[in-house]
Amino acid sequence: MPRTATIERKTSETDIHLSLNLDAPGSPEHIATGVGFFDHMLTHVAKHGRVALSVKCQGDTHIDDHHTVEDVGIALGQAIDRALGDKRGIERYGHSAVPMDETLARCALDLSGRPALVFKVDWVAYGIDPPAIAGETIGKFDVQLVREFFNAVVNNAKMNLHLEVPWGDNNHHIAEGLFKAFGRALRMAIQVTGDEVPSTKGVL
Repeated sequence: MPRTATIERKTSETDIHLSLNLDAPGSPEHIATGVGFFDHMLTHVAKHGRVALSVKCQGDTHIDDHHTVEDVGIALGQAIDRALGDKRGIERYGHSAVPMDETLARCALDLSGRPALVFKVDWVAYGIDPPAIAGETIGKFDVQLVREFFNAVVNNAKMNLHLEVPWGDNNHHIAEGLFKAFGRALRMAIQVTGDEVPSTKGVL
């Protein structure tokens, strides 16, 4: 069976159409959320995860980008969960370490059916003493939305996700490293390498 999913999510804040194919490496991505930097990050997930991802979102970005980023994360998490089905034969676990110039980003995940996020990332606070992430942006993109996105994915894909950046001096590199590492770890975890559900419980 093809491992695909299409999610339609419409609220008073966002209108999202998202489709995902876990077995279509090299397919073109069509991503338009209205948030340019976020589009760039989602493209990294698709490219390094080697999945076909299409996202169209109309959101209330005149307020800010929060609802768009979080709701796309919800839709992506739901799509991952739906496309995996009963998870029979998958590797289940994935991990990746991605260098991005001076930055190193690490990701480990488990498609366990249980949501848990560990996010160990210190953003670079330019010109703030003492350092604080409040108000930090990459262009116009609020760095705090990176965690919000992954939290939404985790809760809806029902996965364990550990993300950390042990060192890095540039917020763009930190964010990009995280999304690339996530894509590569996801690619490892969704690979079909057997014919059994990878759990002693017999279900994930």
